[in-house]
Amino acid sequence: MFQFAIFSLLVVAGWLGYMWKAEAALMRPWTPDPGAVLFSQRPLPPFIEESSISTYSLPLHTQGRDVVDTTGRRFKLSSVNWYGASDELFIPGGLDVQHRSVIASTIRLLGFNSVRLPYADEMVIANPHILPHLLTANPDLIGKRALDIFEAVVEALTDAGIAVIINNHITTATWCCGADPCDAGWANDHLGPLCRVSQSEEDWIQHWEIVMRRFLDNPRVIGADLRNEVRGVWGTMTWDRWATAAEKCGNRLHKMNNDWLIIVEGTESGNDLRGARTRPVKLDVENKVVYSSHVYSWSGWGSTEGRYAKRSYASFIQAMRKHWAYLVEDNIAPVWVGEFGAPHHPGEGDANYWQNLLRYLKRIDADFGYWAINPRKPKENEKETYSLVEDDWVTPILDYRMRDMTELIASVRGDDDDDAVDNDEL
Repeated sequence: MFQFAIFSLLVVAGWLGYMWKAEAALMRPWTPDPGAVLFSQRPLPPFIEESSISTYSLPLHTQGRDVVDTTGRRFKLSSVNWYGASDELFIPGGLDVQHRSVIASTIRLLGFNSVRLPYADEMVIANPHILPHLLTANPDLIGKRALDIFEAVVEALTDAGIAVIINNHITTATWCCGADPCDAGWANDHLGPLCRVSQSEEDWIQHWEIVMRRFLDNPRVIGADLRNEVRGVWGTMTWDRWATAAEKCGNRLHKMNNDWLIIVEGTESGNDLRGARTRPVKLDVENKVVYSSHVYSWSGWGSTEGRYAKRSYASFIQAMRKHWAYLVEDNIAPVWVGEFGAPHHPGEGDANYWQNLLRYLKRIDADFGYWAINPRKPKENEKETYSLVEDDWVTPILDYRMRDMTELIASVRGDDDDDAVDNDEL
């Protein structure tokens, strides 16, 4: 028995040692390839004017895997997230640094034609007056409430020819997403006094109506991303439950304006759209559903193959096809990869994830939304390592990420021929 215990300890110690080395390897600094270095030494290519929402015949609808205008011309969602209204300060970030129109111009400079703009239900419920020091670069907004400022930011974007998708990000205004069950879904009233901010499904829909009522006459507000990263404890959030709620909310919004696209994210923190194969979301207004997936380096945890940071390209493609990409590859419905991102200075694990993801997104010419443009997080002004601009909200960070996204925006497939990946390997 003693010898068996010693042997078991040695096995466990060996396994822990192996795992520690494997994790350490993922954190080793990554050296950019010569192409990324060369990209950083050149100016960004000009904004592709024909990609601007101002050149499209609105409204938009879906056609197979694409979002198209009334003439059938594809509108490729080349998006960036601009967060803040979902966090503790209740407003999109950077309004103390640059005028909102300047930030909109920066977004165009980077090549994006659309913005995902998150909000928290608490912002709608409280709608507080915003402290003046948070608006020093936007003095005309001083004295206004959170929803007024949110509307002004949307107008600045759409005036710049940028399409906007509004996103209900979280219930309690804070950084998303943790283990708090109060923010895991669109309704939390079943949890009683556990939640500081409580809302029912009906409350959630009414908050959507309050927000979207401000944009009834703005056709460049093209859609509503109904809820960020719906999830449950150990997979308890079923697709059918979420799809049913999404249909109810989407139909209510369409009673206000049936031009809007209704974006429905996957379950399990936006990763899983498998349920849409046999139980698609169906609205009273046809051809308005866009699905959305989120893909990060830590996604895939708990699976046999491990997190995406560790995956081979073949394993990564297999996961994408299983969870969401079948909808695109089989021309069933559009999927907007509404969140993904990586740090300016990645480790080898982040770089491996990024290279696999961007290689695949280019291959399928995907709709996408990078997280995020913000150089700082609202709480304690913490540095945002995923940012695409410096602290001035104007100077672009020209690195491997912008190189790849510039190619994705321009629908450049790149040098890799994915047809060489043996299907048997997938």
